[in-house]
Amino acid sequence: MLEQMLREGLETMGISFSPEAPARFRIYYEELTKANAVMNLTAIRGEADSARLHFLDSAAPLKRFDLECASVIDVGTGAGFPGLPLKLLRPSLSLTLLDSQRKRVDFLRGLCACLELGDVELLCARAEDCSDRRERYDFAVSRAVARLRVLSELCLPFVRVGGRFLALKGPAAAEELRESERAIALLGGEAEEIFPYALPGEPTEHSVVVIRKTKETPRKYPRPFPQIKKTPL
Repeated sequence: MLEQMLREGLETMGISFSPEAPARFRIYYEELTKANAVMNLTAIRGEADSARLHFLDSAAPLKRFDLECASVIDVGTGAGFPGLPLKLLRPSLSLTLLDSQRKRVDFLRGLCACLELGDVELLCARAEDCSDRRERYDFAVSRAVARLRVLSELCLPFVRVGGRFLALKGPAAAEELRESERAIALLGGEAEEIFPYALPGEPTEHSVVVIRKTKETPRKYPRPFPQIKKTPL
């Protein structure tokens, strides 16, 4: 079921994939299911929901950006979303998975070994503590981490000038973008577009917010997370 749903879903979304990709997503699903039984990585369970709400949802940026050979950092990756599905669909991209919880990073390390994935870096750290990664990536991506006003301060410092921050959002994407305009400008970004996408059999509205990096982020950002959370830009 999972493989067929992925093939049909990716074709419907207009996203190309290799013949072996669905089978590799099967491995991902099985490893996630085993780990989830002991460490609660995700509330989404079952082949149908995982295919639709994890794998196809994570693939949505490929509707606009091919990501071949791009450098990508996934901030707050959790169980690997959206970064690892993007890597499985575009093996040439260089991926960094960033999460602050060691158990998640350990799971991802084992998963990457199981999938025999190369050019994937795993970082167990908070985004605001990774100053050595500033202005380094073509794309930062994030999904289900925080509201855009907060997320922008965590993600935009990683993006090189000319690169983009892609935030996967739900029905409140336009509202979040409006409340984030000042923060995005202060951080050296500019809102480029919101593009909606549909998931097969899923009525909820989904969107990717695209923010282009137009100038370097001032060195004082990102601030410590308690400050970001208490007084968003």
